[in-house]
Amino acid sequence: MSYRLTLDGRTHVFPDLKTLLAKATPLRSGDQLAGLAAAGSEERVAAQMCLAEVPLTRFLEEPLIPYEQDEVTRLILDRQDRAAFQSISGLSVGELRDWLLRYETDTATLTALAPGLTPEMVAAVSKLMSNQDLILVAAKARVVTKFRNTLGLPGTLAVRLQPNHPTDDPRGIAASILDGLMYGCGDAVIGINPVTDSPGACATLLRLIDQLIRRYEIPTQSCVLAHVTTSLRCMEAGAPLDLVFQSIAGTEAANRSFGIDLALLREAREAALALNRGTIGRNVMYFETGQGSCLSANAHHGIDQQTLEARAYAVAREFEPLLVNTVVGFIGPEYLYDGKQIVRAGLEDHFCGKLLGLPMGCDVCYTNHAEADQDDMDTLLTLLGVAGCNYIMGVPGADDIMLNYQSTSFHDAQYLRQVLNLRPAPEFAVWLEKMRIARDGLHLEAVDHQHALIAGMSHE
Repeated sequence: MSYRLTLDGRTHVFPDLKTLLAKATPLRSGDQLAGLAAAGSEERVAAQMCLAEVPLTRFLEEPLIPYEQDEVTRLILDRQDRAAFQSISGLSVGELRDWLLRYETDTATLTALAPGLTPEMVAAVSKLMSNQDLILVAAKARVVTKFRNTLGLPGTLAVRLQPNHPTDDPRGIAASILDGLMYGCGDAVIGINPVTDSPGACATLLRLIDQLIRRYEIPTQSCVLAHVTTSLRCMEAGAPLDLVFQSIAGTEAANRSFGIDLALLREAREAALALNRGTIGRNVMYFETGQGSCLSANAHHGIDQQTLEARAYAVAREFEPLLVNTVVGFIGPEYLYDGKQIVRAGLEDHFCGKLLGLPMGCDVCYTNHAEADQDDMDTLLTLLGVAGCNYIMGVPGADDIMLNYQSTSFHDAQYLRQVLNLRPAPEFAVWLEKMRIARDGLHLEAVDHQHALIAGMSHE
């Protein structure tokens, strides 16, 4: 079905829904690279005006990728909860925006609606929203998950402690972990990107973190961000694995390029659940995503990168993850050219994930060849904090020396917690006080209290 709109005497025609979505998307370099972006501001505005009139039911009638060709499409349509969708089924995309911004549309309402929304619906409405709109609605959408602590509660901000090392040196990793713990980071997960994806190397890292967690009774979880097949082999060998990690994308073909499919993810989740390592919850999966992954794999089917990113969230939602994060600027300027595009993408991803019922975090980051700097990251970090982001990354000095990109630091997490009066996960906050890292919910200056921390650990 084609879509058309006449604007100032000029008729704009969009041959199908995926073209309309692409042309309505705020400018980004990835869509330009794919030849999908609007030719200019006039065409973009025309597409947005046209998209606003599209009924939400159209997304159920006109799949962007045929049902028979793509298992992600089948997952989206087969899992859509028609009863949950009923309350908004008569709305258009533009009317959905207005409905989301109403005072009466609160956290409970959004939680009940989430199973009825499809990724294409939330991607479409995000294209009509300002940055302010994305923040306001996302702040109302709360998603709480549990494993050894409780993540996503109002008034909290968690941090993934990311102690990567260019040679997987246990001493270097341990030093980074200690540094992060002293700044109150690590409640989301202590998660290492391994240099070597072998089961043996990953099992060594899993044992390292597990020994630390058990010895000092830290209410958190560990993860080695290896391929899901490596995690399966680690579990088969008896390694102490808490969370299964995997990068995912929004099309079957892109996931195939990652060496995965839905059946493999189900197998891994069942294996992790069988270990029964969570103490207060059973959310055992950790997923990472990022705009541009489908295009980089030549598996985008002519769909814009932001809509495909939202489709990846349907994959994540199927497996009830503890953590999901968009590694927003990691893929490079070919897909998000500068700080402005990275900021917009981060807010879009967080908004779409939260509306679909996911525990969204964000790796606020950029590569060194992008037209971005740490000031841009400070801006996005602050906006995501206001929007209720579940967690961010804590990287020593904000400079990942293994992956060679710029992210957020342990200090950045303290900044955001202080300026927005946020606290760590409650169980982790109690542990921080026990270890004399925090008092009355406030972090003590790490530099002045290194010796107190070490003394506290030695007494355990």
